[in-house]
Amino acid sequence: MKRLNWLIFPSVLATTFAIASAAVGNPIQTPLASAVTVTGNSGGSQSSQCGFIAGTPSQVVVVNQTTPLRFKVVQGAGQPTLRITGPVNQCAMAEGSSGGTIEIPGVWQPGTYSVFVGDRAQGSYPFTLSISPE
Repeated sequence: MKRLNWLIFPSVLATTFAIASAAVGNPIQTPLASAVTVTGNSGGSQSSQCGFIAGTPSQVVVVNQTTPLRFKVVQGAGQPTLRITGPVNQCAMAEGSSGGTIEIPGVWQPGTYSVFVGDRAQGSYPFTLSISPE
């Protein structure tokens, strides 16, 4: 009977990784021909220096060569934050006068970036994230 448990463990582990990967969605790769738009709900249970974020990113971006990109979040309610982790880390929070909009433009170095749309007050609100070539 104990041998059966050792046979089940790898299957459970593989299923867990498959579910975690599916939650992230398909990574996008540069260069981008046009803007990519992602929708979802902000926030999460993990506290970070950039508000409360989910355990999995809203989007993963693979930058293949130094590329100018603009990350923009529009959220109608709450206190949105935008956290980007990878070879270059960024954090931005919406200001009162921005109407829930955050933009992070820049030239991004090659590597894999995880993009999190969070909330300062641990709320969860619908958002639209656009990633566009500059």
